[in-house]
Amino acid sequence: MQGRPRNVPFFNYPELFARQQPEILATLHDVLSRGAFILQRDLAEFEANLRAYLPVKHALGVADGTNALQLALLAIGCGPGDEVIVPAHTYIASAAAVHFVGAKPVLCECGPDHLIDVDSAQALVTKRTKAVMPVQLNGRTADMERVGAFAADHGLAVIEDAAQALGSRFRGRAAGTFGAAGTFSFYPAKVLGCFGDGGAVVTNDDAIAERVALLRDHGRNAAGEVVAWGTNSRLDNLQAAVLNLKLKSFDADLGRRREIARLYDAGLRDLAQLRLPPAPASDRHHHDVFQNYEIEAERRDQLKLHLERLGVRTIVQFGGKAVHQFAGLGFEGVCLPRTEQLYTRLLLLPMNTTLSDDDVQYVIEAVRTFYRGADAR
Repeated sequence: MQGRPRNVPFFNYPELFARQQPEILATLHDVLSRGAFILQRDLAEFEANLRAYLPVKHALGVADGTNALQLALLAIGCGPGDEVIVPAHTYIASAAAVHFVGAKPVLCECGPDHLIDVDSAQALVTKRTKAVMPVQLNGRTADMERVGAFAADHGLAVIEDAAQALGSRFRGRAAGTFGAAGTFSFYPAKVLGCFGDGGAVVTNDDAIAERVALLRDHGRNAAGEVVAWGTNSRLDNLQAAVLNLKLKSFDADLGRRREIARLYDAGLRDLAQLRLPPAPASDRHHHDVFQNYEIEAERRDQLKLHLERLGVRTIVQFGGKAVHQFAGLGFEGVCLPRTEQLYTRLLLLPMNTTLSDDDVQYVIEAVRTFYRGADAR
């Protein structure tokens, strides 16, 4: 490669504010001037807009994606003595939510698409199994027909961790809407992100929605009467207002992600040393939104160092370990060889709407120079 190294951050957090600064400041000024901070109209409007977008019957804003999972699990009655099957290729929050409702996370393999392997999950069902938690990772929805059939065969609830998949669809149906409940995260780097933590629980089940509404607000009903034990897990109104603003351009943002994925696919698909995600429109059953662009790469660690030298920041997702590989979590004896092998190859290339076409082409050329051998030593 010629010329000075280009700086391509993995994610450009300041740009989240800079590119919409006037609209964001006007939104914040409006909320602040009204003194509208907790459970106000902006949250109600965002919840209504999220319901309409998916579509789904109920959407409830909560403090973050982890809380969303915990409240969804509690709402279906999951607790001590229960087990929940979770893929090991996920963020620790998926398993932690199970742990903190008193249940046991039981980890399964992921398949070639990096999502839950139903065959692996089948072998883990016991009389204690309460639910299965497919994780819609990287902006792709799992084969929910297979997941749903598996769950129905064993009488299990489906709680979708769709933290990375808002806007993703399988056979035309939105991630988060297949099971008893689905959950989303609005962490700043997500496809729809706020300026702090935020999350949502969505469901078509009236009883689950009522239970989550109580759980997120100290057990108080609409009249303000405490009728059950609850906690404080409300999406604050400032964040809801920002999310409402960003939802207006959300489809355009997803389109840009898909365009970046097309550029990566066109520029890298001939490299035998890489395994890329499915290209946009390559699978008529999936509509992927590319929260991340997760590749498998030969000599992954050397490639990562090479890209770093050229100013390209990459990430090995989740600290470079599957959930069961964190020694302090008590998964001794769990062996998931396919997932473990995958973690020697996984790498996230930059993927966000602040990237220019030139940035993407620079990343592509940086990867290609490594595998051409010029800088591979």
